[in-house]
Amino acid sequence: MGVFEERDGVPRRFDVADAAPLLLDARGAVAGWTTEAHRLLGHTTDEIAGRGFAELLAGQDAARVPELLERCRKQGGWAGLLMARRADGGTLRVMARLTSAHPADGPPRWLVLLSDADGEPGWNMSRAVLERLVADSPVGMAIVDTDLRFVWSNAALSQFGGGPPEQRLGLRLAEVQPGLDAQAVEEQMRRVLATGEPVTGFEHVGHLRSAPDRETAHMLSFTRLDDDLGRPMGVYYTVVDVSDRHRARRRLALMDRAGEHIGRTLDIGSTAQELAEVAVPDLADFVAVDLLEDVLRGAELPGTTERGVPLRRAAYQRAHPGVPEAVFHVGEVVSYLPDSPPVRVLASGRSWREERLDPLAREWAIGADGRPQSTFQELGLHSVMIVPVRARGVTLGVTTFFRRHGQQPFDDEDLSLAEDLVARAAVCVDNARRYTRERDAALVLQRNLLPHRLPEQDAVEVAACYRPADELIGLGGDWYDLIPLSGARVALVVGEVPGHGIVAAAAMGRLRTAVRTLAALDLPPEEVLAHLDDLVGRSAGEAGAAPEEGNVDALCVGSGCVYVVYDPVEGRCAMAAAGHPAPAVITPEGRVTFLELPQGSPLGAGGPPFESVELDLAEGSTLALHTDGLLAHGEQWAVDADRDRLERALLRHSGSLETRCRAVVEDLVPSRPHDDVALLMARTRRLDRGRVATWELPRDPAAVADARRTAARQLAAWDLDELAFTTELVVSELVTNAIRYAAGPIRLRLIRERALVCEVCDGGATAPHLRHPRATDEGGRGLLLVSQFTQRWGTRFVPEGKIIWAEQPLAEGGT
Repeated sequence: MGVFEERDGVPRRFDVADAAPLLLDARGAVAGWTTEAHRLLGHTTDEIAGRGFAELLAGQDAARVPELLERCRKQGGWAGLLMARRADGGTLRVMARLTSAHPADGPPRWLVLLSDADGEPGWNMSRAVLERLVADSPVGMAIVDTDLRFVWSNAALSQFGGGPPEQRLGLRLAEVQPGLDAQAVEEQMRRVLATGEPVTGFEHVGHLRSAPDRETAHMLSFTRLDDDLGRPMGVYYTVVDVSDRHRARRRLALMDRAGEHIGRTLDIGSTAQELAEVAVPDLADFVAVDLLEDVLRGAELPGTTERGVPLRRAAYQRAHPGVPEAVFHVGEVVSYLPDSPPVRVLASGRSWREERLDPLAREWAIGADGRPQSTFQELGLHSVMIVPVRARGVTLGVTTFFRRHGQQPFDDEDLSLAEDLVARAAVCVDNARRYTRERDAALVLQRNLLPHRLPEQDAVEVAACYRPADELIGLGGDWYDLIPLSGARVALVVGEVPGHGIVAAAAMGRLRTAVRTLAALDLPPEEVLAHLDDLVGRSAGEAGAAPEEGNVDALCVGSGCVYVVYDPVEGRCAMAAAGHPAPAVITPEGRVTFLELPQGSPLGAGGPPFESVELDLAEGSTLALHTDGLLAHGEQWAVDADRDRLERALLRHSGSLETRCRAVVEDLVPSRPHDDVALLMARTRRLDRGRVATWELPRDPAAVADARRTAARQLAAWDLDELAFTTELVVSELVTNAIRYAAGPIRLRLIRERALVCEVCDGGATAPHLRHPRATDEGGRGLLLVSQFTQRWGTRFVPEGKIIWAEQPLAEGGT
């Protein structure tokens, strides 16, 4: 025999074997007292024998004894809470159960079972209270039998659909709520019936018959009901509507996904597509993003957006492939009708929502034929939101959200969520627009600062490849150059400026111009770098600004550069480096050598003087000058590994030098590197000895005439007689100056390259100066005549003295 109580929310069986029994006679007097009763209330047998049951009770419960006995006679028993009086004068709330205990032929007797009810708050509630609690509870409650058919439910369950309680009796859940995923719910019920373990917090999402257009979420809890023998009788379950919480959680998840996926690149179209993909299908069935054409071009925007400006479809996404919502495709111009909702949103900058569209109304855009497109019914659309794409006070375009028939119309919460999504994406779109504008400007600047094509010359065969950094880092300041020098020589230069963006490109242009200017002075490589280092340091000091402030002069500090001079007459190469990787050399036999070049400090950083090295290069050797972006690491521990990779790449490919140069970059550099990459490859040539003539001259004025005649004969041998007069004049003036003002041996050299070069070398350490003599002066016209009759002229210093040179252009085909 047992009753049920609820403790801590879990039904438990109360065993009457633990109760204290006593016996009452027909008058309600105590006829039998037990040890358990004495232990519970403290009265002894002698004290309580013959006394009325009412004397064991306190307060109003004592007066209820006649009524209770009468109910026992009519109903055969009674159970409930009573307040008992203890022997020490205290009171104790007990659970009392009265049952008949008299024989069939004897006087009536009653068995009373008393149990301590203290600490059991559930017993404090009357049945009426409990019934009212169940009936009036806003929580849906129901009991199903072991066949999962309804045997009871409260009125609150009707709010979830399925009709009143009496219509549910004997039916399964799938019969009460057709269309609902009843299988998942019944699986939980069967699990509880099989294991006896309750299930709490089971969330079920679906569409109820009472609200087919609205997705709902319910929280269910299941508990098994057992009979007195512990056998399953059915399942008791509760239902709570948590749709609002479910939608809020989905909105938070959508915003988290937006933060993760929108703006991963600095590409405007990709950002717009990411917005559309995030919103479909959780918020809308179809999303279109239309942006101003100026936005897509990365152009500067006005503060206000006028009506009638062209929009272009930047992205769209649909939940159902093959349906005709996408009237316009990506890249097409979208011409909206005047005063249509998208145009009004674009002009006002305020969102617009329509819960239910007129199904027969036509779409707001004009097609290529000049007529409106399909109706919304034909497109299958019935609810719309239009949100302006606004960032930093400027409208960039509009985003349109549609839902198809069968879906719940958009509400205010949906519009708020859409505005949050678009606002997040708008900032990313504007960042991409600004980046596009700056990157385009930097690319234009760098393309104009880098050589469009390398000069033609006979010293080296040359090829170059440049790859800018990826879009997240931006264009950098790497550069390369080939500079023709006097005497058929060339200078090969590769350098890099720290940082990225348009300021780095401008700094690169400034350094490249400075290098070309210094190269025109015909200085040795170490002196070129020394002057460049001094220029960078002095300019940065005068500017007095940090690189991050966008100062070009300050950004040049820390730049790297390698400067190489190659002489095709001698086959000799001189080079120096300032914080830059040394070139690699590929011999004609196919071996790769990494030159041991003394590393000077980066430009502007200060440090010891720069050092240069000289080496002889066999004809057909290839110099590979590169920036450190060509190698993946750059850390000290990875130098050997990087060189191995570069060596394999240099030897892997054959073909033209241009093909090999690009193949090396493709092998070693990803398509979107983290740093700029510049590679300049130069294969050396040697001028044929027949194109160079050299004579040693005595320090005698009579040698001038011999030098003129000798030069004329050489020009005749080269079929350059048309240059004889000018050449004799140049030779005469340069040799005369050397004899008159210089010291040491004198050497005359003619070089026939793409120009005719005349050089006079002497042991003097002073350079001649061009001056403009007065009409009365008897001398001083020699260099003036040389400058007038030749293409260019100059002086360069060599270890044994100086060389004064002059060039004359050759006629077409003269080479």
